[in-house]
Amino acid sequence: MHYPKVVSSYCPKCRTHTEHEVEKGKKRPASELAWGQRRFRRATRGYGGFPRPKPEGRAKAVRRVNLKYRCKKCK
Repeated sequence: MHYPKVVSSYCPKCRTHTEHEVEKGKKRPASELAWGQRRFRRATRGYGGFPRPKPEGRAKAVRRVNLKYRCKKCK
């Protein structure tokens, strides 16, 4: 996905519109202690296989990108 490297946006700390650097947020590894992950591990344990239909051939057309904005003036 294409996105601008610099955007003019409101900074609540400066209380004015300033230039902001734009960066893409990286996905961190999923926590094994999260409720959804614990439920998933419990469902896949033992016999019985995968608890959901296979996602093959059904890739999402558009992926959401987590953009982070950092003020150039006050960081």
